Amino acid sequence: MAKIISKKTLSEVAGVRVTRMEIEAPDIAKKARAGQFIAFMVTEKSERVPLTIVEADPKAGIITLIFQEVGLSTKLLGRLDPGGSLYAIVGPLGHATEIKNYGNVIIVGGGVGIAEIYPVAKALKEAGNRVTTILGARTKQILILEDELKRVSDDLLIATDDGSYGVKGFTTDVLDRLLRNGKYDLVYAVGPIPMMRRSAAVTAKYNVKIIVSLNAIMVDATGMCGSCRVTVAGKTLFSCVDGPEFDGHQVDWDELAKRNAIYEPKEKHICNLNKM
Repeated sequence: MAKIISKKTLSEVAGVRVTRMEIEAPDIAKKARAGQFIAFMVTEKSERVPLTIVEADPKAGIITLIFQEVGLSTKLLGRLDPGGSLYAIVGPLGHATEIKNYGNVIIVGGGVGIAEIYPVAKALKEAGNRVTTILGARTKQILILEDELKRVSDDLLIATDDGSYGVKGFTTDVLDRLLRNGKYDLVYAVGPIPMMRRSAAVTAKYNVKIIVSLNAIMVDATGMCGSCRVTVAGKTLFSCVDGPEFDGHQVDWDELAKRNAIYEPKEKHICNLNKM
């Protein structure tokens, strides 16, 4: 079992909470690298759910997770308090981000995807890159990790759908402006599928490489079930063992969007957690 060390609410709007949680997992903390993730089970009968490793402290044996409480499993996770334990946790999973000195890089994070870009932005900055970070959210109230990303970025730009903070618009509007007016060597984007898809289209226009971290549906998270398969450059790959990062210009975005919508009717069903 994995013990919960600390828990903090980062934002809560309209009943949707984003939570930061530190978990005791010494073996994972020793090996985790930027871009990798874990899979957890709250109880013995729970599903396995993937979450990005936001931070890892190998000396303390602690990893940090950030998640939005939207589905049954993340809501159950959010009910755990410090001192409680997860039934199981496995990781680090997936391929780590290729960290090197690319030159000028742009990191784009939308919504909870901001949690996923933080370890990558930090690692790229430490590797000598000039890092420009673009954060996007529907409104200022749900923006997360602004201060943390400001510390590891040379420039930090923010866009909100409603104009409550930063510029009014989308991250891809800001990305387009930057690529139109400057020279960049790499774009790394994580967020909702429409945002990553549009980011890929924008970078293709300027012939700039883009890496995306895909949030394909996972069941097993170790390559055995095949539910997270994606088509990249015409080949069938698995997000959990071949990814989660891929060349955004090679992803079949139509297929990914359709596969991720398979369980939408069930996800919209309101579960009474008190009966679980």
